[in-house]
Order: sequence, then C-alpha cells, then structure tokens
Amino acid sequence: MDADTRKALLARYKLGYQEVAATVQGLSEAALDARPPAGDGWTPRQIVHHLADSEMTSALRLRQLLAEEQPVLASYDEEAFARRLYYDRPIAASLDALRAARATSAEILERLSEAEWGRAGTHEESGRYTVETWLEIYAAHSHDHAVQIRAALAGRAPVSFAEPLGEEP
Repeated sequence: MDADTRKALLARYKLGYQEVAATVQGLSEAALDARPPAGDGWTPRQIVHHLADSEMTSALRLRQLLAEEQPVLASYDEEAFARRLYYDRPIAASLDALRAARATSAEILERLSEAEWGRAGTHEESGRYTVETWLEIYAAHSHDHAVQIRAALAGRAPVSFAEPLGEEP
C-alpha cells in the first residue's frame, strides 16, 4: 500500500467517530431501539455499543501488532458481547469510548515509519494480519455501521456489505 492510500484511509478512519455521533445525535430512546423491518439486525443503540467494544478491541490489536513480535490476535464473539454486555444501556459512555480509542490510535498511526506499517501478526480466524490490513478494516467500520443505523431508522432491511461491515471478529 502506498503512502497516499494510507493517508486517505487514515483520514477516513479519523472521521468515523464523527459520522456515527452525527447519525445518532438527538435520537429519542425509541429511535435508538428501532429494529429493521424484518426484526433481525441490531438496533442503533446496539450498534453504538458494538462499535465501542470493537474499537477498544481493535485498539489493543493495533498495539499488539506494533509492540509484540508476531502476535496472535484473538477473535471475539460479537453476538455474545451483545447478549451479555447489556447493550440496552445508555450510549453516551460507548460514544466516548469510540471517540477516545480512535483518537489515541490515530495519534499512533500518524507517527508510524514505513517499516512499522508492514508489521504483522496472525489473527486466529483470518490468518496473516498487518497494520495496513487493520487500517483498511477500521477505516470503513464506523462508516459502514452509520449506514446500517440510517437504514434501521428509515425502516429498511439491514444493509449488506461485501465484507461483514468492514471488520474481523
């Protein structure tokens, strides 16, 4: 991946929090709990909590890639997180966690050397996983979920993406 592509992905990554925050700003409790028409898929509230959990997990993965030699990156069961971590709670703290994890990770990414961009580990489910892979996934992740939230609010069926919402379990 060339430097211009990384720069564009980093800019998109940095805007992810703002897109989600703007999408849920001012929503009523009822709107936060709106389900897509088929009754499957997550509510906007659940998506915000998922984003916070995913972002905190991804921040740790990035740090492992940079600080450890050939780390093995653990997967997690996002459906179990949704069932067991009280995704019916208020969203303010999860929005704060999303914002903070993105801000601290962006500060690290902005300082990487060319060699650091190539650092790699192994993801338990998907195999070889580099810092660049990480950026490609998480540059899209919040934006993809903002689209999913808007679809739920508009009463449309869940959105399907080529990759499952730009993320890895």
